[in-house]
Amino acid sequence: MSRPARDCFLLEPAAAEALVTTAAGPLLPVATPTGAEATFVALDDFDQSLRRSGRLLLEADGSVALIQADGSVLSQPGACRGLPAPCLPAGPVRAALADLSPLRSLLVVGTGRMHRATAAFLDDERKSQARAHLLSLDAGIGTSATIVTLQGLRGYPRALADLRARTLACTGVPLAMDSLYLRLFPDLSAYEAKPAVDLRDSQTAFEAACNIIAAYIPVARANEGGIIADHDSEFLHDYRIALRKIRSVLSLFRGVFDPDQTADIKARFSRLMAATGRLRDLDVYLLERHTYHDLLPQSLHAGLDAKFVLLTNERRVAKSRLVQHLRHDTYANEIAALGDLFANRVALLPGPNAAQPARAFACTLIWKRYRRICRIAQVLGPDTDDAGVHGLRIECKKLRYLMEFFGPLFPKDEFRALLRPLKALQDNLGLVNDCAVQQANLQLFLRGTGKRGRKVSLDVAQSVGALTAVLHRRQIEERARTGASLAQFTNPQTARIFRGLFHAPKDRT
Repeated sequence: MSRPARDCFLLEPAAAEALVTTAAGPLLPVATPTGAEATFVALDDFDQSLRRSGRLLLEADGSVALIQADGSVLSQPGACRGLPAPCLPAGPVRAALADLSPLRSLLVVGTGRMHRATAAFLDDERKSQARAHLLSLDAGIGTSATIVTLQGLRGYPRALADLRARTLACTGVPLAMDSLYLRLFPDLSAYEAKPAVDLRDSQTAFEAACNIIAAYIPVARANEGGIIADHDSEFLHDYRIALRKIRSVLSLFRGVFDPDQTADIKARFSRLMAATGRLRDLDVYLLERHTYHDLLPQSLHAGLDAKFVLLTNERRVAKSRLVQHLRHDTYANEIAALGDLFANRVALLPGPNAAQPARAFACTLIWKRYRRICRIAQVLGPDTDDAGVHGLRIECKKLRYLMEFFGPLFPKDEFRALLRPLKALQDNLGLVNDCAVQQANLQLFLRGTGKRGRKVSLDVAQSVGALTAVLHRRQIEERARTGASLAQFTNPQTARIFRGLFHAPKDRT
């Protein structure tokens, strides 16, 4: 969080009124409204990226204003409600929002009324020696606040000091965005895609597994409304990741739960996951539209456009089916039952490894997974087929999940030193896999166009053929980079850190 500006304060409305109606030392205030009162809509993405970074975005009367952590305000014409930040026209606000995800839409977090005013503090000669700029925000009964920014004028340092003292006497506090959000939107709940999980050395593997799963079921559920409303594709993405992590716990924490019960629970979560697969595939394809256009010459764009029209129509059907699934009582009852199962735990049956200490269990799992990756690295080469590279990618994903699950039990600095090369390797492997999958899907799509008009099929065939060639070349280039990333992740220095953190004495040979 950025440090608040020294001369930007947060006041209750009554205190702000007192500030601009009473003297600051020898100076008398004269307040003047700045513009008419307006209705505002406060916006943020579902991850609350703006709130976390100490900023507040307001949309009102066809323009947007970004209140920054230091109290300064950027504004420009435009509107972005329900759209990603890059959809704003070029301007200072759009530039300042460049750090936001282009995949996340800006959603309404609250509404209210706002007005601006400026109070000039005058000496006995009616000269202005300091000013207070006020932005009053009223989001409802009991949810209002005023941001006061003090401005000193050249040659009058004492006036600014007196005004600052008067502001503090009016119970002004340095601006902190967390405080502002709490005053305006006290019911706004935080969303954590990676929730903090209660893990301690004293816990058993059974307790750790239950805590992780119990933490991720609400994450999945928090995304249901956004999927149904179709705000952006990241809701479904986060939903699937939460379910995938739950399934990973059930698969990787072998022997923690009863085997038969584990198989049943895994199957239940797999059924929930299966309903989302086609829509997510289509989202991924459609998100690549601009990338595909950049890869091909203009003369081949017509075929791409025809392809994306067909995919968009298919997505509409897939989305409707998923919404029906999420709104059905069968789904509601099932996800609620699974949540209760891991929240209450009385019906869960422990397996043979349930009583193992969580940290020792984590060391065993992580060390074995890392050694498996090292063995794969020894045989992986330029001639390894796509399935072999994909297998390495899956092993890395499993290791990443284990390390993220058990991270709180280990030293942060050493853990980060291991996660950095693992993330780099995963990025390379992900790009290789994406190129392979996209080529295969392009061929499947091409075979399906035969049922449509001849001209569309010809245009699509030309574009798909060219795009397949480009993706194949990219895949080869990325495979070469993967070798370097894999060598970095399995080099002696990284291996020593893994051994020091996770190598149990019984494994020393």
